[in-house]
Amino acid sequence: MFEQLGFENLNPTQASLILALILGLLFGAIAQHLKFCFRSAVVGTGNSAQTARGIWFITLGTALLGTQLLTVTGYISFDDHRLLASDLPIAAILVGGVMFGIGMVLTRGCISRLSVLTGSGNLRALTVLVVFAILAHATLKGILAPLRVWLGSVTLPMGEVSSLAGLPGGAAVWAVLVALICFALAARSGVAWSKALWAGLLGLLVPAGWLGTGFVLQDEFDPIVMQSLSFTAPAADLLFWTVASSAIPAGFGVGLILGVVLGAAAASLSKGEFHWQSFDTPRQTGRYFSGAALMGVGGVLAGGCTVGAGLAGIASLSIAALLALASIALGGWAMQALLSEKNSAAIGAH
Repeated sequence: MFEQLGFENLNPTQASLILALILGLLFGAIAQHLKFCFRSAVVGTGNSAQTARGIWFITLGTALLGTQLLTVTGYISFDDHRLLASDLPIAAILVGGVMFGIGMVLTRGCISRLSVLTGSGNLRALTVLVVFAILAHATLKGILAPLRVWLGSVTLPMGEVSSLAGLPGGAAVWAVLVALICFALAARSGVAWSKALWAGLLGLLVPAGWLGTGFVLQDEFDPIVMQSLSFTAPAADLLFWTVASSAIPAGFGVGLILGVVLGAAAASLSKGEFHWQSFDTPRQTGRYFSGAALMGVGGVLAGGCTVGAGLAGIASLSIAALLALASIALGGWAMQALLSEKNSAAIGAH
């Protein structure tokens, strides 16, 4: 459709940069307002955790329904997309997901949350984002790539069941069923209607990304990759573009990360929530560095983060994405339990 838009000075890659910047601005601003956070939804306690779960489930349900509506109407297709590969890289997903979950707890936020916090003046989050990008790029194309290839070679043949759409009932039934479960869980959380509406809008950014890159900006002579909200590959793209911008053009990933940080900054400044924050102790610094490294490697191995594999991946009905998110949650639960046990032991020793 791109050639019909009449853009004379833009190619599809440049147009995708603008699209991603807009999506990122909206995501950053809304996520800052909602305190959108998968870690809080998984291992948080009290009313704030209940609210976080409700927001997350509404966002996922909306993203799922919107994305599947686009597939049913034929605007986009996940045929041959990496999320629905017939050979499931089971070892990489399980190991990477657990690593990401552990890192998420050590840094007190997944990479999407920390990208938002970067925009609010949190220098701890900025440090994590930089370390995360370096390790993600090293795992994708650098010194850790052999590890990725080795773990990725352990696969499970899925055939037509790489997606929930391959199960009895088909895509429509499973999309509605999973979405209804999400909305039911959100209703049980008692999340306020005002926040629920913002969460729904946040979820719609996922199909907007799929539609933009998979239909609106597609050009048969200059095709681009169909993608939506994610943070692992985009963070690596931003790092590579930063150090080699004269050789590597900015695309969707660069625009998305920059947009999220700028959108969160605008929202935090407008609400008086912008505050410079940094590390308190060397011990805390080491903990955040370790968590960032684990998330960088784990995000690549798992095929995405809590947004890329979670929101956007599950919205495609991908079995791999469901497994990745479950592994992330498992790693987060395990690390939080270990930290709670250590804290209890330290208190008892005193």
